[in-house]
Amino acid sequence: MDAKIEHVSVILPVSNDPLIVGNVSSRKSLKRHWNQLSRFQKNLACILLAGMCIFYVIFFVLPFNDPSRSSEVIDPMEHIQIAPFKERHERLASPVVKEIKLTDSLANPPTEEALAKPVAQQAEANLMQLEVVHQEPKEIVDNEENVLEENRRAPLAGAKDFKGPTNDRQRAVVDAVLHSWKGYKEYAWGHDNLKPISMGYSDWFGLGLTLVDSLDTLYIMDLQDEYDEARAWVEKYLKFDINREVNLFEVTIRVVGGLLSAYHLSGDRMFLDKAIDLGNRLLPCFDSPSGIPFSDVNIGSLAAHAPKWSPDSSTSEVTTIQLEFRDLSRASQNPVFEKVASRVNLKIHELDKNEGLVPIFINANTGQFRNFATVSLGARADSYYEYLLKQWLQTGKKADDYLIEDYQKSMRGVLNQLVRTTPNEKHVYIGELLNGKDFKPKMDHLTCYLPGTLLLGYKNGMPKTHLRLATDLLETCYQTYMKQPTQLAPEISYFNVNGESETDIYVKTNDAHNLLRPEFVESLYYFYAITGNRTYQDMGWTIFEAFNRYTKVKNGYTSIGNVKNPLNTRPRDMMESFWLGETLKYFYLLFSDDRNEIDLDKYVFNSEAHLLPIRDD
Repeated sequence: MDAKIEHVSVILPVSNDPLIVGNVSSRKSLKRHWNQLSRFQKNLACILLAGMCIFYVIFFVLPFNDPSRSSEVIDPMEHIQIAPFKERHERLASPVVKEIKLTDSLANPPTEEALAKPVAQQAEANLMQLEVVHQEPKEIVDNEENVLEENRRAPLAGAKDFKGPTNDRQRAVVDAVLHSWKGYKEYAWGHDNLKPISMGYSDWFGLGLTLVDSLDTLYIMDLQDEYDEARAWVEKYLKFDINREVNLFEVTIRVVGGLLSAYHLSGDRMFLDKAIDLGNRLLPCFDSPSGIPFSDVNIGSLAAHAPKWSPDSSTSEVTTIQLEFRDLSRASQNPVFEKVASRVNLKIHELDKNEGLVPIFINANTGQFRNFATVSLGARADSYYEYLLKQWLQTGKKADDYLIEDYQKSMRGVLNQLVRTTPNEKHVYIGELLNGKDFKPKMDHLTCYLPGTLLLGYKNGMPKTHLRLATDLLETCYQTYMKQPTQLAPEISYFNVNGESETDIYVKTNDAHNLLRPEFVESLYYFYAITGNRTYQDMGWTIFEAFNRYTKVKNGYTSIGNVKNPLNTRPRDMMESFWLGETLKYFYLLFSDDRNEIDLDKYVFNSEAHLLPIRDD
């Protein structure tokens, strides 16, 4: 008895609660029992406990995480609805059901009232329509496999037919597309860009840029299976009601342009519906004090603003949206898109310029160009000049159109103020005006779009001075490739003026990267398509082989950091969306046996190589 009292007195100071004595005894008893168990018994107990935990997670936790049962708001960073890898090979619905749906929508396009519905109402109507489609009788879904395949591949009304590659060079380009696509599917499916070396992805806007950019490329190359799975992702997973900041210019040329091009080539109304939804969400950019659009918008909240790094937008950003917005109006029969974009044209037209040349920055609040800004035909201004010509072509080449007058005046300014020739090898190039007046012998690779644009203009009535400049400049752009040991051009080239360099074309270390850009291949394509001269095909083949030699990696193609050293190209682990959307598409068309595979009297290419029809009104 004394022993028990003494034992209790030792425990009591821990707590005044007499229940602690029992609790401690109980814990000691359990521990003693556990220690007395054999190793086999202990392992068996652990296994049973683990099984109970797994059972609980499967039947009680996971059902509550099922998105289909949840009504909670989705986290903004989780908006990229990426289809699982396995799901990409499953049909979302019977191909026959899809065909019925698409044919019906083409035969019965939406009325003006339907097009005027708010975005949310349209989305709800589309969802209801989708539910009705999925209620088709099961007998349709269970038809014979060969009948399903025949219906699935039946062209839609108005679809353009492409036969696929017809020669070894085109087949080599298709191989490059399939290699790039395989890596993208494996490691970046539904994301913006592939990181082929680290086997990951990069998201800029979270809108599947590579996939949408590639739609018309896959269609033109007759890669039916790849096109079908891309189309299925767009239909099910490309959503715009998300809390996401996007750039008006980039999303317009890549996503709106990509969807419109896919619509015009395939006749598939789904692409147009997606483009209309996105176009509505970009409209707030035009609600600025001056009418010059803000550069960025949140497509979920519909709040637009200037870029965070500056009060100014790039001139090219606000003047390289008109082709797409005009086509969106014509295709949807809703004039609002064309109206807001055309107002920007007129405002830019009325501003003072230097012989038609524009500074690279403009303010959306004041509507004025930035004072003493650089004048360039490269970054931040390039496509302004391109779209002056192409809008004129898009609308039927009207004789009194101020757009073509502005284009002709700007090309006179280029010839008078920006064109120079190197002293030794006589390379013709286009420089820049720093502070709007001081000449700098620097030319971006981006400027190499200009030879093709000049030749396209000459084909449509522009003067011979444009043809001469186009030919000279094409040769200079080619030399920016050939003078590098890798035969790949740098991002920026510099030119000898007064003997400051031993060579007439030289590259600075910080400018020696190559991003897989398309501009020179684009110009080669125009030269081949318009002249029929196969020399341009040979020039392109040399460059294509260089891309294969120095940028191809196991899981795709990568930009490189140094074109000056074949033994140390410094891969940058990035495959931009324009590699599939533009560069490889232009290579494929350049190598075609039929130089009129795309009829340049019926289509214009936007700045991202997406096709839009020429209209005579």
